[in-house]
Amino acid sequence: QVQLVESGGGLVQAGGSLRLSCAASGRTLSSYYMSWFRQAPGKEREFVAAINWSGGITYYADSVKGRFTISRDNAKSTVYLQMNALKPEDTAVYYCGADRTGWVRVPSRYDYWGQGTQVTVSS
Repeated sequence: QVQLVESGGGLVQAGGSLRLSCAASGRTLSSYYMSWFRQAPGKEREFVAAINWSGGITYYADSVKGRFTISRDNAKSTVYLQMNALKPEDTAVYYCGADRTGWVRVPSRYDYWGQGTQVTVSS
């Protein structure tokens, strides 16, 4: 079993930055893709970014490309999401997920999820 714990959320003004962290424990996540999704009130869970085991391959939603950067430190079993130039529409609960299938944009494919961390961007 794997536990994922997100941290780093908070309240920030538009144009500001936050860095989210997702710490994994319980078993090795080798061969897992690690991803960030977000969910705003009344909306479906939305893909944000994903990274493969080595960190050599990344994927981004068009809405965050150029502003967000996903990275991972396998020695620390931690995945990060650096969020710059934040906009009010980035406000959501951000979830970390682990997936083995490679269908990184499909939330139903994921094996593990964290509990989420709230990000609120004020205008």
